[in-house]
Amino acid sequence: MYSSYVAIGDSFTEGVGDDLPDGSARGWADFVALGLAHAAEPDTVTYANLAIRGKKLSPIIDEQLEPALALGAELLSFNGGGNDILRPRISITEVADRLRNAVERARETGIHVLMLSGANPARHLPMGPVFERRGDALAAEVRAWGDLESVTFVDNWSDETLTDIRYWSPDKLHLNAAGHAHAAANVLRGLGVEVPPAWGVDEFAAEPPSRRSRNSAAYYRQFVVPWIGRRLTGRSSGDGRTAKRPTLQPVVLV
Repeated sequence: MYSSYVAIGDSFTEGVGDDLPDGSARGWADFVALGLAHAAEPDTVTYANLAIRGKKLSPIIDEQLEPALALGAELLSFNGGGNDILRPRISITEVADRLRNAVERARETGIHVLMLSGANPARHLPMGPVFERRGDALAAEVRAWGDLESVTFVDNWSDETLTDIRYWSPDKLHLNAAGHAHAAANVLRGLGVEVPPAWGVDEFAAEPPSRRSRNSAAYYRQFVVPWIGRRLTGRSSGDGRTAKRPTLQPVVLV
C-alpha cells in the first residue's frame, strides 16, 4: 500500500472534463488518491498533482518530473504523449523513447511508477482514424517494454468500455466524471486496491452503450475551431496555469 502519491501529466491527469461546481478539475488521479486513502484508513495518505493541461510530453518531463521526484512520494503516476499525437507530425518511436527514459529516471530513485495510457477518444473526433493509429502505435511501444520491475502499466487506451460516448465530456476529447472514475478504477485494480463500491463504476458500465454521436456545426464552432486557433498561434490551454496541488497534502475522505 502506498501512503504518498504524486501525479504528473497533461489535461487527462489534471482532470479536465470532470469539472466541479467551483470550476476546479477533479479527475482520475484525485479518485485514485481517494481510493488509496480509503484502503489505508485510518492511516493518512498524502497526494500531489503537478499536471497541467495542454502540455506535450517534453514539457511534462522537463518541468514536472524532477519536482515530482523531489517530493519523495512512494508512488508516481506518469501519463503523456496525448497532445503529441494530435499534432500534424510526430515520431511515435521518439515519444516512446522519451517515455522510457523518464520512467528509468524515476526508477533510479526507488519510487514505484504507475505508467498509464489515456482513454481512446478517436471514434468521436474529426480525423479520428489518424489519431487512433498513432495511439495504437504508442500503446504498443509501451506494452513492448514487458514487466519492468517497480512499474505498473494500466492500459486505458485498450479499454473498449471507455470508447462509449457516455464517458466523454462535450468536447469529446476529455473524459467526463464517469470516465475519470472508470479510469481510476482501472488504476486501482492494477495496483491491487479495492475500488470503493460507492463510485458505482461497474453498475454504470453495465448499462446499455449509447449510439455514436455526430459532430454538429455547433460542435466545430465551440471546440474544433478554437483548438485550431491555438495551434496556429502557438498558444496552449495551459498557458499561465500552475499545478493544482503542487505539494503533498493529506487526502480528505468524502
